Amino acid sequence: MNRTIRRNFVVFVIGLSMMGIAIAQGNKDPVKIGVMTDMSSLFSDIGGRGSVIAAQMAIDDFGGSVLGKPIQLVTSDHQNKPDVASAKAREWFDEDKVNAIVDLLPSGVALAVADVAKQKNKIVLISGGGTTRLTNESCSRNTVHYTYDTYALASNTVNALMQKNLKSWYFLTVDYALGASLEKDATDAIVAGGGQVLGSIKHPTNSSDMSSFLLKAQSSNAQVIALANAGGDTTMAVNQAYEFGILNSGKQTIAGLHVFISDIHSIGLKKAQGMLLTTGFYWDLNDQTRAWSRRFFEKNKRMPTMVHAGVYSSMMHYLQAIKAAGTSDTEVVMAKMKSTPINDFFAKNGYIREDGRMVHDMYLVQVKSPTEATTPWDYYKVIRTIPGKDAFMPLSKSVCSFIKK
Repeated sequence: MNRTIRRNFVVFVIGLSMMGIAIAQGNKDPVKIGVMTDMSSLFSDIGGRGSVIAAQMAIDDFGGSVLGKPIQLVTSDHQNKPDVASAKAREWFDEDKVNAIVDLLPSGVALAVADVAKQKNKIVLISGGGTTRLTNESCSRNTVHYTYDTYALASNTVNALMQKNLKSWYFLTVDYALGASLEKDATDAIVAGGGQVLGSIKHPTNSSDMSSFLLKAQSSNAQVIALANAGGDTTMAVNQAYEFGILNSGKQTIAGLHVFISDIHSIGLKKAQGMLLTTGFYWDLNDQTRAWSRRFFEKNKRMPTMVHAGVYSSMMHYLQAIKAAGTSDTEVVMAKMKSTPINDFFAKNGYIREDGRMVHDMYLVQVKSPTEATTPWDYYKVIRTIPGKDAFMPLSKSVCSFIKK
């Protein structure tokens, strides 16, 4: 072998070695998951810091890596602005190589980020956003709506109250996607049950005073004043309803259509006692829920909402799918997620439908009185377990564009 050939051969071998090193290094690029949530405003108790803690717990419990790659968590406070959320999602997907985004409350943020994920062919695992538009008009093959939706919360709560012969309703509705979705789903259930909607009034997000809206609802003489809102708006409405003598007056019932255990904690059992509501998770349901929730409590000093539990469960399901599929490719992982049942402390025999709806049992609960509660955060009596097939909107009613009927 002459000198020129030998030199070229050495260069070729070195080139192959460098390429191998580059490939090996590339294969060690982390699997990145983003928690996008409200860290500082009226929904921060529902998601916020607790969602970040739940996500990190999932990564730690999984072992910190998948397919030999480290799992990395990034976080963002979207300030409850869909435009801020969508811009951050683009940045994460394009520049930071984020593989999936979780939480995504409220609904306006979830819709905006789900649209970006569809364009970028990335996965979103939504536990915070509630609107049923996510699996209907705005459905996407990249979206998993994991924890709850407005149909499950509103229709099941309405049905329970209608069984108590409470037939006339008036809505206080927050003026964004969640409120519209809650009111529509509740109205459908009211009409189907032979009830009547006497009216509704919209209020802005993060309203500082609900008095005029409550007095309008009170003057309607409706048997039920339905709160189609969330977070700080819900707690404000319940607190002021108590101050005005509407709550527990015996004349009108306050129905929270989107209530979390964090809201009950803020309101207090004295005011919230007797309220019926629907939830996807309760920390004191069984040994598994208690064990996980107590671990969460050690880190957050508050019991988890269903959003927190859903963030953890959805991330574990996603990471398990990557491991089983042997790749983080979006289509392959999504197919594996949809073909694999979900059995953990959050869901038993849960499954992800074609439209992205994760189907699992929901629970009708009643808030305890102060004398019934025996320990801190002992807030609910479980009245009924609602099977997943009954809890969520049936696929036959879906208007999702890619569902075959």
